[in-house]
Amino acid sequence: MHPIPLSIFIITRNEADRLGATLEAVRDLSDDIVVVDSGSDDETCAVAETHGARVLVNAFQGYGPQKRFAEDQCRHPWLLNIDADEVCPPDLVAEIRGLFANGEPAAKAYGVPIAEQFPGEGTPHPLSYTIAPVRLYRRDAGRYSASPVHDRVDLAPGISPARLKHRIHHRSIRSLSDELRKLNAYSDMQVDDLEARGKELAAARMITEFPFAFFKAYVLRRHFLRGRYGFLTAMNHAIYRHMRIAKHLERRWRK
Repeated sequence: MHPIPLSIFIITRNEADRLGATLEAVRDLSDDIVVVDSGSDDETCAVAETHGARVLVNAFQGYGPQKRFAEDQCRHPWLLNIDADEVCPPDLVAEIRGLFANGEPAAKAYGVPIAEQFPGEGTPHPLSYTIAPVRLYRRDAGRYSASPVHDRVDLAPGISPARLKHRIHHRSIRSLSDELRKLNAYSDMQVDDLEARGKELAAARMITEFPFAFFKAYVLRRHFLRGRYGFLTAMNHAIYRHMRIAKHLERRWRK
């Protein structure tokens, strides 16, 4: 297939077990795949090189700064960001390629649906909780926020994103314990961010956060459709939200 003016970038750390499938899915979509690693001690970099990616190592200073660094390494005017635990299925790859069939895509940025895929599922549940952040965009239309915790593309004024139809499959959960480990680390980053911005959350949230967060995940995000894993991941989400409040309040009280 002929190349399209698209670079793909991925940030990694210890993703050797998942990265191969991610890269294999997009290997025919771009001739410029950039992997920015933040110090893996497994075979992540070797897996990336085996699949034809350019590998760079950069110290992790947060999600926004790391993705900004990756953006700057890309060669083409169009950028696609995917995470190491995400897979672009063939219908999504074909949809992206189709945007370039007659030259430039109609829009300058596209939201890409991302659907949770739990362990044991061959594909995400049809009613899986799905978000659609901007992941495909021209480099002159926006770039990732500098925030260390808010993983989003800030678009230039006046640019409205279109939305793709097909979904990325997000395989975020290796195990429940691994999920809790990641969420615990992320809650630390969020508390640091709150402190850096001088923001204080209400103490009453140490009582309300857990039940509201569980309801949001189990009911509003439809985890109740996913059996035992749905219940347990909703619990993990609620625990993580509680930890964020608890750590924030503890830090305030110790001052």
